[in-house]
Amino acid sequence: MRDSSSDGLETAGRIIATASSDEKRALALELGADAAIDGDAGGYRERVLDANHGHPVDIVLDAIGGPVLDAALGALGHLGRLVTCGASSRQTVSSIAPSRLAVDSIAVAGFWVIPLIARNGAGGAELAELLDLTARRRLRPLIGAEYDLARARDAQEDLLGRRTKGKLVLRP
Repeated sequence: MRDSSSDGLETAGRIIATASSDEKRALALELGADAAIDGDAGGYRERVLDANHGHPVDIVLDAIGGPVLDAALGALGHLGRLVTCGASSRQTVSSIAPSRLAVDSIAVAGFWVIPLIARNGAGGAELAELLDLTARRRLRPLIGAEYDLARARDAQEDLLGRRTKGKLVLRP
């Protein structure tokens, strides 16, 4: 995060979103991304670099995993950080050689908010701030669809089929 906004919140530099369809990429741009690229692993590194005007990126938040995570490592610059926060591809990542990380002082970390919430206070001040901003509705999750609880299977199938945008809500 590089800049500070007038309301005291820090903002990121250039945001490059990854999505699987033109419709989802258009939504990412509408929501404020500077660029939106296809999330297919083939050519992913090149698309990231192109979207960043030919420069490596500082941070990748990867929710896809598998070959995309491998390709994202190649898009990181010196001291780059990759945070894996999902595995929607349901594919395994190849082994990451420590020497690959050491050459450019790259770090890989994992993040999943649910265990942090369950471990009361484990997320520190930053997670507390995120939850507070959400409670005060300064941050609002994008609700993509709502399903009756009886249709939970449909919701799961739509999620796995990558037909969803945003969060899914199950209603009793």
